Amino acid sequence: MTVNESNILYRRLLRSYFSSVISISLVLFLVGMTGVLIVNAKSVSNYFKENITVTAVLGMEADEADASGLADRMEESVYVKGVRIVSREEGTEEMRELLGEDFLDVFDTNPIPVSLEFQIAADYIFTDSLRVIEEVLYGFPMVEDVVYQQSLVELLNANIERIGIVAGVFVLLLLFISVVLINNTVRLNVYAKRFTIHTMRLVGATKGFISRPFVGQAFFQGLISGAVADVFVLCALYMIRNEFYQLFSLFDALLLGIVMLAVIVLGILICMVSTAFGVRGMISLTKNELYY
Repeated sequence: MTVNESNILYRRLLRSYFSSVISISLVLFLVGMTGVLIVNAKSVSNYFKENITVTAVLGMEADEADASGLADRMEESVYVKGVRIVSREEGTEEMRELLGEDFLDVFDTNPIPVSLEFQIAADYIFTDSLRVIEEVLYGFPMVEDVVYQQSLVELLNANIERIGIVAGVFVLLLLFISVVLINNTVRLNVYAKRFTIHTMRLVGATKGFISRPFVGQAFFQGLISGAVADVFVLCALYMIRNEFYQLFSLFDALLLGIVMLAVIVLGILICMVSTAFGVRGMISLTKNELYY
């Protein structure tokens, strides 16, 4: 074989290896992004739940000192994550933005009372829990009305449950597709080297001896593919950070690290197992079967 032919063969092998790595990396990238969303699903759902507030409207005789006392008592409850006191001035400004500058002209005195906005812990954003909280608030004489979006709570909980089921089915389907695609890619690479495997078998090499270099190569192929997939995941997370910083801030760094490590381990396992079975299948082929 001339030097030129050797270079051509080397370039073909390099292109084939590069193509396999990219193919496997793209599949692992999809698995990684899905994993990131799944492990952070609770944080994201809690974020949306805790954006639902329960507003306690106080009587006209109540002032900010009364509101502050009530806020301190309610903050001791396990279901209250935060409290915001809306003064008469703030409430008036909000109403002015909604109704116009001159909405107070029809009143002799300012009709806007002091109110409290409660941020409820995500574990208590359920209809029955909110009813209990409502009853607790009505137990204070200064509370005149309690307002929250009950229909939104029911809709949010129903949709989160549906999304969880759909996401679970999608993950299982994606994992199955990933294993099949990576397995086929690896087996094609092994099939391309079937004549080499057959030659090694003819000179008396054992199955373990033949399989060892292929499995070792598969280890590095899975490692590189997983690492490339993690780079793609980091690029995607960087884009999410730039466009949706508030959403990105919900992601747990430790869970992200675990997912990225799992992507590499998954790539290595699938490549090694697929290669091992593929090589054993090629070893058992007869000379005539090598051409089909």
